[in-house]
Amino acid sequence: MQKSVRYNEGHALYLSVIARKEGTKRGYLSKKATDNSRWNEKYFALYQNILFYFENEQSTRPTGIYLLEGCTCERASVPKVSTISRDNSEKQQHYFLVIFGHDGQKPLELRAEEDTDCTEWVEAIQQASYSDLIIEREVLMQKYIHLVQIMETEKVAANQLRTQLEDQDTEIKRLKTEVLAMNKAKERLLPCHSNQDEEDPDLKKIKKIQSFMRGWLCRRKWKIIVQDYICSPHAESMRKRNQIVFNMLEAETEYVLQLSILVNCFLRPLRMAASSKKPPIGHDDVSSIFLNRRHC
Repeated sequence: MQKSVRYNEGHALYLSVIARKEGTKRGYLSKKATDNSRWNEKYFALYQNILFYFENEQSTRPTGIYLLEGCTCERASVPKVSTISRDNSEKQQHYFLVIFGHDGQKPLELRAEEDTDCTEWVEAIQQASYSDLIIEREVLMQKYIHLVQIMETEKVAANQLRTQLEDQDTEIKRLKTEVLAMNKAKERLLPCHSNQDEEDPDLKKIKKIQSFMRGWLCRRKWKIIVQDYICSPHAESMRKRNQIVFNMLEAETEYVLQLSILVNCFLRPLRMAASSKKPPIGHDDVSSIFLNRRHC
């Protein structure tokens, strides 16, 4: 009959090394012996759901291993022992128990020197079970399934919306085609109507009469406007102004003509005669006669 259970010692030693370096919680605790009431101080290291304890912090090989899966941890009251001293009773105030989930194994009694340290150990051991992770995984899986359902619903809605948009695009194209066809039909019908209007003699007569009346009304209106303007004071002042301007223009034109005759018929011939070998008149006499025309 098999009396012991084999386990991979090398793997356990490897996990103990990781626990001493990267454990969730590490430190010294007092452990109560199972055969007597003595308390032995050990160095404990918690890694995942395995609790290792060593003789001291420098030990490389663990003294014992506890599998914490399915266990509970809680604070314990101070045991009533009459033989302990007052100092030891103060240390026993920070008790906590690790109760294993299967029958046949006594609870693990541990003691910490500080109350905060005891609380941290209790919380760390309570969270060391994989059952909490499984529950959290189930919750996350339900959330994931819910999100997947939402995404599928959104995909269906998006496909429906895309289909509606495609149908609307098709309808718009069809309506555009119909509008273009109607416009072309109207363009074909308009010349026919215009030809019919041109061929109708009554319409021609009506158009001629309308054109004649519009022209007569416009001419009559323009005649009234012109007559009103001619009789206005502004028109009278404009006539006087134009008369003065025209008189000045005629006077200036006559003056320029007389100057041209004076220069061409008298001044230039006398200057040429004064420059001859036997001048009948000198340049000084010419200059004195035409004193104001030296620039000509």
